[in-house]
Amino acid sequence: MEKKKVSFIFCVCTGKCPGFKDLDMWDFINIIRAEYPVEYAFIHPMLCDEDGERFFADFLRKDRLYVIGGCAPVMQKKLFRDAFAKAGLDISKDMVSLDVRNMTTEKALETVKKALEAAG
Repeated sequence: MEKKKVSFIFCVCTGKCPGFKDLDMWDFINIIRAEYPVEYAFIHPMLCDEDGERFFADFLRKDRLYVIGGCAPVMQKKLFRDAFAKAGLDISKDMVSLDVRNMTTEKALETVKKALEAAG
């Protein structure tokens, strides 16, 4: 079976969430984009809002693993479950949720690195 390509999405909760105050979002996303084994990485302001639903409808594909950094994994799974199901994806297999709030840039990068290594 061919290895899935990895897409990294950093959901920043409008960019004003106090949980991201110690994380330089631009350094974070640029390091992941340039140095980590992902096809691409980008920032979305609020995936749980209506435009996030429309985005997922256009974006989700079966040949990818989606790593999403943002809020609590349990919340991500609840908020994104329907969008993944509509795309024919199994959220438990096709998405890795990472809580990167209240971390420094370096700690968040290490969290993403470990998740990518574990995903194989």
